[in-house]
Amino acid sequence: MIFGKDTSKAYIIAEMSANHAGDYKRAEEIVYAAKEAGADCIKVQTYTADTLTIDCSNEYFHIQDGTWKDENLYQLYQKAYTPWEWQPKLKELADKLQIDFLSTPFDKTSVDFLEEMGLEFYKIASFELVDIPLIRYIASKNKPIILSTGMGTIEEVGEAVDAIREYHNCITLLRCASAYPAVTDEMNLLTIRDMRERFGTQVGLSDHSMGSLGAVTAVALGASVIEKHFCMSRSIDNPDSSFSMEPAEFRQMVLDIRDVEKAMGTISYGPTSQEKGNVIFRRSIFAVRDIREGELLTEENIRVIRPGYGLKPKFYNEVLGKRVKTDIAFGTPLNWNMME
Repeated sequence: MIFGKDTSKAYIIAEMSANHAGDYKRAEEIVYAAKEAGADCIKVQTYTADTLTIDCSNEYFHIQDGTWKDENLYQLYQKAYTPWEWQPKLKELADKLQIDFLSTPFDKTSVDFLEEMGLEFYKIASFELVDIPLIRYIASKNKPIILSTGMGTIEEVGEAVDAIREYHNCITLLRCASAYPAVTDEMNLLTIRDMRERFGTQVGLSDHSMGSLGAVTAVALGASVIEKHFCMSRSIDNPDSSFSMEPAEFRQMVLDIRDVEKAMGTISYGPTSQEKGNVIFRRSIFAVRDIREGELLTEENIRVIRPGYGLKPKFYNEVLGKRVKTDIAFGTPLNWNMME
């Protein structure tokens, strides 16, 4: 894994986003809970309302539908942002708990701020996929980049990947349905495999759907990174709570993902260690009548039956008509030494 983790396991990110609801103590509580729930990383977002948009109330800045219907963009971001002065303290806490700290920058000033904090890698949000100047600036720091691709056309994803590759090739693309919450039948998780083959990158899922089905399925399809919004409780009102996972749900998702990884295993043929004891219950060739020395083996006195102590069934036609050189009792498995 590009972030120094076990390459056999998906890297699981708990996205705090606005779930602190403006309370620093709750932000700390989320870091502790994410660690306890099995997350590899806690993620925040580094912006202010002024770095994302302008304070304007005309129709262009008014959200018409969806989770944030009737909100003004500037006012929404004022409610949702994570104060920058919190972030070094949250990173210090994450370091203490040995959980990675990650942030999504949204402009050059936030990149510079995160550079001063010593971030080791970056996340770029789906809505910034088309901001090639920002992507180039982030890539110029020569650190691994996780890039969400929600709403992105093949051309747009390709342009963003090319911009990063001007500096380095340490890229993970996340399939993402940029709806809040996302509906299952529009997640199109097969795109994960196509992105890996088409763009030659690591792949993953930024999952805004409810529950863990999408995340677990994505891992089975080869996702090496999973990102889910994380909250202490959906009853704590904030712009992201309605589509976020609570700690117990997140923990169960992590356990399910780890079970899927075990089940995926490796390419393997032949009996597994737990199957070896059951090989004897396969079919083989047995005497189904008492057979006297000198008699021929026929369809009447031998059959292919369970268990598997005798000759393999593939030899059945070969042994028919052979003469036996010893008495063979009913229920005896056949072997080559019994025949002339």
